[in-house]
Amino acid sequence: MTQFTRWRKAAASGPNNECVEVAQHDGRFAIRDSKNPAGPVICWNADVGTFVASVKAGNFTPSS
Repeated sequence: MTQFTRWRKAAASGPNNECVEVAQHDGRFAIRDSKNPAGPVICWNADVGTFVASVKAGNFTPSS
């Protein structure tokens, strides 16, 4: 797996790491839970705006 090394947290993040972080590497993007940096990472090839629009449109459903 690609190592994403420059993780960025949202400016609106709470003081208790209650946020997600994003990173970019070689045209790929990743997102992770800031409370669990060693946990799962979601990766995709589209730009961040496309990803956010897809989430807002309900194109992703939780897995069980």
